[in-house]
Amino acid sequence: MPNGCHSLFMFEAKTFTMLFHTSAFWLFLIVVFAIHWWLGRNAVRRQNTWLLLVSYFFYSCWDWRFVGLLAFSTLLDYFTGMQIERSDSNGRRKMWLWISISINVGLLGVYKYFDFFSESMSHLMTQLGMETQPYLLHLILPVGISFYTFHGLSYVLDIYHKRIQADRNLVDYSLFVSFFPLLVAGPIERATHLLPQLKRARVFDRAMAVDGMRQLLWGVFKKMVIADNCALITNEIFASPGSFNGSSLLLGAVLFSFQIYGDFSGYTDMAIGIAKLFGIDLVRNFSYPYFAQNIAEFFRRWHISLTSWFRDYVYIPLGGSRTTRAKVIRNTFIIFLLSGFWHGANWTFIWWGTLNAIFFLPIMHWPQQVTNSDSDVLSLRTLRRMIQTFALVTIAWVFFRSETISKAWIYLSGICDSSLLDAPQFDRMLGEQKTILFIVFFVVIEWLGRHETYAIRDIPNRWSRPARWMFYYALLLCVLWFGGKEQQFIYFQF
Repeated sequence: MPNGCHSLFMFEAKTFTMLFHTSAFWLFLIVVFAIHWWLGRNAVRRQNTWLLLVSYFFYSCWDWRFVGLLAFSTLLDYFTGMQIERSDSNGRRKMWLWISISINVGLLGVYKYFDFFSESMSHLMTQLGMETQPYLLHLILPVGISFYTFHGLSYVLDIYHKRIQADRNLVDYSLFVSFFPLLVAGPIERATHLLPQLKRARVFDRAMAVDGMRQLLWGVFKKMVIADNCALITNEIFASPGSFNGSSLLLGAVLFSFQIYGDFSGYTDMAIGIAKLFGIDLVRNFSYPYFAQNIAEFFRRWHISLTSWFRDYVYIPLGGSRTTRAKVIRNTFIIFLLSGFWHGANWTFIWWGTLNAIFFLPIMHWPQQVTNSDSDVLSLRTLRRMIQTFALVTIAWVFFRSETISKAWIYLSGICDSSLLDAPQFDRMLGEQKTILFIVFFVVIEWLGRHETYAIRDIPNRWSRPARWMFYYALLLCVLWFGGKEQQFIYFQF
């Protein structure tokens, strides 16, 4: 199978100029912020037009060739949404809905999945004794296509189900789809939440902006200090799992769990923090998932906007949990398989989804296991459940991270080897001791701040002014001195 999807884990972001944690982006943000508020009070139309223009500029910095695709997708859903609302018969409403779904999913399929299906079919034919050569398009995957496609699909589905009215203002709707903080990696917004904010007059709110800067700082720390330092180790271990002993492989799997969490939740914190600078509140996307006590709770806390999207637009329409036990199991597997396939065109993602569905099955039979991890008391039972859940999630992450299924099995079998009892091969890893210390610090701060939407939000209310400023400066110094080698955000490939 092609390794292109996973090669992005090893790809350095030197070719990109608009990563959130680069100097080019900071300059861009300062200019956009200054002009946005310079436009004045009650200037929502001018502000939205400005944000739309800079969002398209931001996207063009990644690859200008796909700006037209973004615009086409936006116009498609804008137009079909109005046609659905205007139609006076259910047949016409359904026709326009399926036009939107077919074209959106078709574009996503061609760019993201065509080569995968072509190679898979060719491989199957070869196994049956018929030699064939796959027809490959070798298309570049447009960054963010899965995210903005889901924005548009949720919009037309909500209009079809009469939850919202079609938006007549093309600028406002286009900004909903392409607002630059969420454009390339979410969170996946709903029109019911974001569009009303874009239509209201926005007045600079200092408290909201300060909160945004605080969340932005925490996101940068998670990305550059936690995720990027973990990447230096996990890239080496996952590249050749057969050359490491069991304990090193176990360490690598655990570190990747923290890498992907620090990377994606760090991006989300940065996106939400940046949006707050413009008076816009994006949906929460993470809620301390590694403190979950079972898989069901984990997925209520991980990538919340995607999980809720599949729940509302796929799981519930299929019958959800209000049907027979067999159909509930079927619906659960459909959701997890779709979630895996959404992440990438590789069988490893399908296995990742399948494993999580299997891990989910016991909760269907013993629903009393669904618990709340927000208690102030950390009992041994709670800690045991958290560790068990983290272990299951980490096993699944091995398939998510591996280039092929065979490499994932080599990795897991290596962990189960007798060398698991040996000391990790630290001499072959870069900066492993400081990385582990940073992770311990990170987990402690996350635990202390787990009742807030992000870990350090309540610091101003709990700490004295000198203490909190010392903490902020310490985080900033850690970013400047100990930030790992710049890595691309993992979820940019999806």
